[in-house]
Amino acid sequence: MRSLVCSYQWFSLSFFVFSLGVSAFNIPRLGTVQRTHQHEPRTISSSSNLPEDLKTFYYTQRLDHFNYRPDSYATFHQRYFVNFKYWGGAKSGAPIFAYLGAEAPVDPDINFIGFLRENAPHFNALIVYIEHRYYGKSIPFGSWKEAMRNASTRGYFNSAQAIADYASVLLHLKKSLSARNSPVIVIGGSYGGMLASWFRLKYPHVALGALASSAPILYFNGVAPRAGYYYIVTKDFQETSMSCYQTIRRSWSEIDRVAKKPNGLSILSTMFRTCKKLRHSSELKDYLDSVYAEAAQYDHPASYPVKAICGAIDAAAKKTNNILDQIFEGVVAFMKNKSCYDLNIFNYPSQTNMGWRWQTCSEMVMPIGHEESDSMFPPAPFNMKTFVKECRSLYGVLPQPHWVTTYYGGPGLKLKLRRFASNIIFSNGLRDPYSSGGVLESISDSVVAVSTVNGSHCLDILEATPNDPQWLVMQRKSEVKIIKGWIAKYQADLRALNNQNISYN
Repeated sequence: MRSLVCSYQWFSLSFFVFSLGVSAFNIPRLGTVQRTHQHEPRTISSSSNLPEDLKTFYYTQRLDHFNYRPDSYATFHQRYFVNFKYWGGAKSGAPIFAYLGAEAPVDPDINFIGFLRENAPHFNALIVYIEHRYYGKSIPFGSWKEAMRNASTRGYFNSAQAIADYASVLLHLKKSLSARNSPVIVIGGSYGGMLASWFRLKYPHVALGALASSAPILYFNGVAPRAGYYYIVTKDFQETSMSCYQTIRRSWSEIDRVAKKPNGLSILSTMFRTCKKLRHSSELKDYLDSVYAEAAQYDHPASYPVKAICGAIDAAAKKTNNILDQIFEGVVAFMKNKSCYDLNIFNYPSQTNMGWRWQTCSEMVMPIGHEESDSMFPPAPFNMKTFVKECRSLYGVLPQPHWVTTYYGGPGLKLKLRRFASNIIFSNGLRDPYSSGGVLESISDSVVAVSTVNGSHCLDILEATPNDPQWLVMQRKSEVKIIKGWIAKYQADLRALNNQNISYN
């Protein structure tokens, strides 16, 4: 999630995108790791810093899997990483754990995502990390600028092409390793979790099963929840501290009141120690919106950012009656003490932000907004007409808000999955706002929901720590047990099939 060195044209595009109102474009981003961690030392920023056990490969990937036009046969190099350390080998039929990259370079996720490397030794598994097309170093047309130049070059940038890429890479890998009988378990978080579940549905002959962590596959037009993302953000803050919730709720009108004063924006800039002077109060409100949403989405132990924010706000209330001073203390608790606060930290014109903007403006249309009630935020419902108009103005194409539900399933999906789907784990933490669009009840014996009341976004697949609460330890154990069952059944079926072949011969 590194920032790119962009041309002025691209910087201007990004600024336009992220200056728009909540109802159209300020949709909380998916992602396994919160954006404010993107510059932390633990993040792997280049392949040269990867663990020694990982080997880097590039697969010559076809640009378009679904057409036979001459330009469809163009290729690009897709990056993937393989860890052979724990693998039992092809002869043993040892499994392959494949992490499906999402809307970011895949290498930063490798250290944060612990599920694969922590469980691979118990399964004697091969570990594979595959990068999503148009991110990281897996970019068609030679460069990011060329790949995103116009609607024609961006047209190959979608989830269907991405999961077809993953199928091609995995089949190539199995063939090159003579691992025909090694079952594949695909694993992904957030948007990557959606891809993992869709991959199992579309390519069951490639993947035996899927672990889809925090995958809001039901958060699309026609099936989106009534009480959605910001309802759970609000609920998280209410449950943590009712007084904190009330302070935040009152703060929005207070920001507007101060902004209307002579020099009001300068007062707010000084009060919130912004790195650049505010040009409009909406800049501050969008920033605070992102702080609260990010804290709720990634409310991980042991830091528990929602509790940290509310603790600071409530403590400040004992010292001052100024609501905005109280709110600022909450910002400091979450963002840490800084000489100034960059209100664009969530919106840098990075490859991830700009790539995901295209994806949400084409097929990944998730109708997230501030509803009229049950929210600590000012009302700003999602407006599909406005969204479509602005996406068309920005990219020259119309979004397809119904395509995801047409291609992967939408209304009635749970009933339909009961009959034709198998071997998918949908894991969710119920404090994660995106769990409102997740599968929270088991659909069948093998399409299973594993949820934790106190869990947050993608927590179950992140690196385990000695201080993890017992409920998180048990969630991971239950997922491992389910995967073991899939593999054991597969191996039993394989033995039975081999015995039949022997008897026939």
